[in-house]
Amino acid sequence: MPDITAVRTALADQRVETPSWGYGNSGTRFKVFAQPGVPRTPREKLDDAAKVHEFTGVTPRVALHIPWDEVDDYAALAAHAKDRGLELGAINANVFQDDDYKLGSVCHPDAAVRRKALAHLMECVDIMDATGSRDLKLWFADGTNYPGQDDITARQDRLAEALHAVHERLGEDQRMLLEYKFFEPAFYTTDVPDWGTAYAHCLKLGAKAQVVVDTGHHAPGTNIEFIVAVLLREGKLGGFDFNSRFYADDDLMVGAADPFQLFRILREVIKNGGLDPAAGVAFMLDQCHNIEAKIPAVIRSVMNVQEATAKALLVDDEALAAAQAAGDVLASNAVLMDAYNTDVRPLLAEIREEKGLNPDPVAAYRASGWQERIVAERVGGEQAGWGA
Repeated sequence: MPDITAVRTALADQRVETPSWGYGNSGTRFKVFAQPGVPRTPREKLDDAAKVHEFTGVTPRVALHIPWDEVDDYAALAAHAKDRGLELGAINANVFQDDDYKLGSVCHPDAAVRRKALAHLMECVDIMDATGSRDLKLWFADGTNYPGQDDITARQDRLAEALHAVHERLGEDQRMLLEYKFFEPAFYTTDVPDWGTAYAHCLKLGAKAQVVVDTGHHAPGTNIEFIVAVLLREGKLGGFDFNSRFYADDDLMVGAADPFQLFRILREVIKNGGLDPAAGVAFMLDQCHNIEAKIPAVIRSVMNVQEATAKALLVDDEALAAAQAAGDVLASNAVLMDAYNTDVRPLLAEIREEKGLNPDPVAAYRASGWQERIVAERVGGEQAGWGA
């Protein structure tokens, strides 16, 4: 049977990084929907993130997106985060929202555009130096829409050249996390379409280059837990982006569409040592909240991750190993299902209370009056959002 003390310790020590853009306005490719009280500045985003940490106790880091979170003084922004009990987490580069990037960024056929994109990536490393961030997160919208539009191999060479330059620029304690996505906005070829491509580039670069897995960036039916297990086995899983999707990259609240998949993924994370701080895996939310209230949605997402983690920690490893060794297919599956069907909410409520937190973070937030305060105070100015 699982050691319940070890389970409680692992849950109490769990950390989930929240995204600054999750607190801003977002929407579909057709429309961005504004909400009252949405932050207007990176500092206000951090103020909201601090509330999530206040009520969950497990979200001390906030990822930034440049230039969405561009400021004149990043050290001052880091100090503001510290004043709110937070740290600045991954720095996310943006080489997809500029007219020059219509045909790609670091893979563009024009060397001048590639230099512009690389300069932005280097700027992001400079920002990491100022904020004390460990991780540079790289996602490229690069690709082609039509056969013959560009040379597939040449684009991989350009990508490799840019990644190498960034890798060389990184400090001793900094990393680059390469994200992949199998389609959109490029519909014929995508330059980093899958974990194998990302892994191949990172393997050549060295220890400071790791793969990040986003649950929404896979074709339907893809066995994401297999990918996670392999990357952990190879020591190349640097980060994990939590979200959920029904069809493609919907970026819905994690666990919304398939909580059983989330449980299966976290089972492989735990089994392969991914929760150990020494593994260096950054667990992050990467999702937007288009029609639901943002702060409660982030809190609920964190709770979904906690619940799936708790269930995965409750798998009876001895019973599972015995059933597997005996070739008992049904018994093996039953061990996993017993853990998944366990109601872990009372356990998590107890752990929160032991940490001095309200056992129901969403209810605690609603009772705090913060939502009413920001709606009343954040009037005027330009709300933050990624645009569409």
